[in-house]
Amino acid sequence: MGTTALVIAAVLIGSSMQRITGMGFALVAAPFLVLLLGPSDGVIVVNVCGALTGGVILLRVFRHVQWRRFGVLAVCALAGIIPGSYILQFVPVAWLEISIGVLVAAALTVSINLSGVAVRDRLSFRVVAGVASGFMNTTAGVGGPAMSIYAIVTGWPQRSFAATMQPYFLTIGLASLGAKFALGSAEVPQLATLVWILIGCACIVGLIIGDVLARVIEPHVARRLLVIVAYFGSFATIVRGTLELLA
Repeated sequence: MGTTALVIAAVLIGSSMQRITGMGFALVAAPFLVLLLGPSDGVIVVNVCGALTGGVILLRVFRHVQWRRFGVLAVCALAGIIPGSYILQFVPVAWLEISIGVLVAAALTVSINLSGVAVRDRLSFRVVAGVASGFMNTTAGVGGPAMSIYAIVTGWPQRSFAATMQPYFLTIGLASLGAKFALGSAEVPQLATLVWILIGCACIVGLIIGDVLARVIEPHVARRLLVIVAYFGSFATIVRGTLELLA
C-alpha cells in the first residue's frame, strides 16, 4: 500500500508540472515510478500517463497549438521511436539512461548559455529535436529535455510551446507504447485494476491543480521552472541508471 501511495503522489505532482510547464510529467514522475515499479513497468506507466495528460490538457489549450511545428516534430519523433524500441533489445537500459542523462545535462547547459543569442528556428533544428526526443522517450521515458533545449535555443514563447507539447506527447506516448509492444520489448504492467484507476484519477486531479497554478504563474517563471525540471530529470535519470548497475 505504501508503494501505491508513492506512485499516486508521483503521478499527481508530475501531471501538475505537465500543465504548468508543458512537459514536466515524465521528468518529475519517471525517476520515482521506475524506482517503485521497475525499469520496464515504470516507463510504460510514464508513457500511458504522458499520453493521458497530453490529451486532457490539449482540450484546454487547443487554440494556442502551432500545428505545423507540431507536425514536423511529431513525424521526426516517430522516426526516433523505432530505433529506440529496437535498441532496447540489445543495450542494457541502465547504460542508456546514464548516457542520455549526461547528454541532456550537457546540452541544457549549452542551450542556457545560448538563450540570449537570437537563433532563428530551422527545419534541421526541428528534425534533430524530434528524433532525439522520440529516441529518449522510448528508451528512458524522458522525451521532454530535447524539446526544452530546442525551445530555449530558438526562443519559442512559453505559452505556444506548452500548448504544442500536449498533442506532441500524446502522439509519442501512444507511439512508444505501440512500438515496444509490437517489438516485444515490453509487456503490460501487472498492476491491480484499482491501482490503474487511482493513477488515472491522480492524473486528472494533478491537472486541475496545475491549471489553477498556470493562471497565476508568469510565463518567464514557468520557463525557469521548465529548465529546473529538465535538469532534475537528467540527473535523476543518471542516478536511476547508476542504481540499476549497482543492483
